[in-house]
Amino acid sequence: MKNDALIITELRGGIAWVTINRPDKLNALSAAVVTELREKVTELEANDEVRVIVLRGAGKAFSVGYDIAEGIAKGVSSAEDWHNALTRNVDLSMAVWACTKPTIAAVDGWCLAGACELAMACDMIVASDRSQFGEPEIRFGSGPVTLLMPFLIGQKKANELLLTGDVVSAEAAETMGLINHVVPATELEETVDKLAKKIAMTPAVTLRLTKLALTRAYEAMGLRQAVTANLDVVSILNSAYSPEKAEFGERVKSHGLREALNWRDSRYGSL
Repeated sequence: MKNDALIITELRGGIAWVTINRPDKLNALSAAVVTELREKVTELEANDEVRVIVLRGAGKAFSVGYDIAEGIAKGVSSAEDWHNALTRNVDLSMAVWACTKPTIAAVDGWCLAGACELAMACDMIVASDRSQFGEPEIRFGSGPVTLLMPFLIGQKKANELLLTGDVVSAEAAETMGLINHVVPATELEETVDKLAKKIAMTPAVTLRLTKLALTRAYEAMGLRQAVTANLDVVSILNSAYSPEKAEFGERVKSHGLREALNWRDSRYGSL
């Protein structure tokens, strides 16, 4: 596999290690990454040799979420345009969620916004002790695209994280039930590999039907309906005007994304 490929796949026995490969952009989920990753999940799901799928990011982060700079550069503005763009993102998360093969997110470093949703769509999350989780997009006028968090950690904590945009440590994420395990960064791959191998020992038909039962249980609680309803709301939200959003967009254009993010976070100060 080419090192410059956006998605790198390595098959180790019955385990597929899928790496998002944009380390220079902290693995931001561009439209091309989303499309290729969606295709890769479909391909691996159809591969009878694959028992478990592991998602991870190259370099210093799992991913910082959807590529904000790309979205601003494309000038997406109307609710209809946002709905079309965000549908692609939701389709990726829900493809991982509904995948008939067990999925594990191996998280090291930042896991934010749409990437946090992607990780939450996996059946399990194992994180290094230097990982950070959250959906800070509300701080520049956006919102969660795939509304999974309330189903994972409950109403009160989900309300707090999604209304403040706070980012939490791996230890805090484990305490609130957002992730399964926290391990030293040097042990992350070994820990995930051991977990995946244990799962892969189960007969394939048993894994598939158990995963189906678990997925249907959450969808009976309304998960898929909530995600679909949220897509309509967040499309309107992303097209709505606010002075803060306008300022953020101008700073991205004139000074770059890093400066715009620093400005965004500086507004919250010590809060």
